[in-house]
Amino acid sequence: MLPDRASIAAYLTILSGSAGRLVISLVYFLIVANTLTLGEFGIFATASATGVILSRLLAFGFVSPVYRIATVKPRLLGAYLAGFAGLGLLSLPLIGLAGWAVYVLLFAGKVAVLPFALIIIAEVLGWRLVELVAIVNNGMRRFREAALLVIIGAGLRTLAAVAFYLHGQATLTVWAFAYLGATLLSALVAFLVFLPKARWEFVPALYPRRMADALAAGAADILFYIQAELDKLLMLALAGDRVAGLYAIAMRVIDLTAMPVRSFNQMLVQKIMQERGLHGGLARRALVELGIAAVSIAGLVAIILLLVLFPRALGNNVALASYLFLPMLLVPAFRNLVEYQAELLYARERTGSRVVLLCAVAALKAALISWVMTHHGADGSWALWFNGVFGAVYLLSTAFTYRLVGKAR
Repeated sequence: MLPDRASIAAYLTILSGSAGRLVISLVYFLIVANTLTLGEFGIFATASATGVILSRLLAFGFVSPVYRIATVKPRLLGAYLAGFAGLGLLSLPLIGLAGWAVYVLLFAGKVAVLPFALIIIAEVLGWRLVELVAIVNNGMRRFREAALLVIIGAGLRTLAAVAFYLHGQATLTVWAFAYLGATLLSALVAFLVFLPKARWEFVPALYPRRMADALAAGAADILFYIQAELDKLLMLALAGDRVAGLYAIAMRVIDLTAMPVRSFNQMLVQKIMQERGLHGGLARRALVELGIAAVSIAGLVAIILLLVLFPRALGNNVALASYLFLPMLLVPAFRNLVEYQAELLYARERTGSRVVLLCAVAALKAALISWVMTHHGADGSWALWFNGVFGAVYLLSTAFTYRLVGKAR
């Protein structure tokens, strides 16, 4: 991708939004991570990850056609938003049933139903709708509005975290109510202020043609987040809530390194969708991946150096988890590269292939994490082994993705 001035300006706009969200999200994360106990934070992080996965069932994946229309034919946006609303209502019983099944299998006995349900609702009916409006704005190249929206959403969650800290009753249930309130308010602001004006009109003839893409993209999205969040669920099941809390803190810090990469991914996907292709040879692709890896590792190194100089700078619970950062130094690079490659397949509309890849990635990750925690969970060396886990996942993704991308040229 050869960047022109407009592309660079758009990327910087998206990146500025990511940077603002990064700073605000860091404050939010530190307050919550250091106010809840390690066990409660592990439960919250795992329940939130479950909610993110279940939120991809909303409207049966119709977010994907909405994004494509916003990118290439925005005049039809109102019709597609009406379709999303109708399908969203139809999908709620399925989401409720899936949420209950996950609770019975993984969370029963560890957390009450009420806080779990509140967290799931916050992700499905709160933050997912904020993401929808941000996606629409990005598709229409309204990058400034999308950036401002995610900053406001992160800011409201941070204000909720501050109120939770000052409230004095640092229980998971109290935080779940505060989290739900902040995310629903964010969704309300998104729809009232940031959703582009469009005449909503239900056009039944449009939807059958798009449902195959929606279902495939939705399935791929669900599988992507399952493989991305599967490690947290497995850590809760295999190592208990305290270790799961430490791991969740470490992965949350690692996830912060992905924000500049995701801004780049977003620009690249739009470029490929508009130009109907991916340009550049093997050397350029390798250079892009090296750049993503370098940025990812540098972000974690910066945090490690900060904690070496000021061990308690990010709070007591983060300090307790900081011993995991150096052994897992390569994890951010491998994790962000797998996400980048999944976006390449989405941009080239290889949705079925993306589903196959994500199934394979999830299965491989589950098998390797289970083996590592079974053989090395007790001796504390498991964190170092996770470089190998994520490295193996990256190699599988690389072999699969570039074989398909090469055929698509």
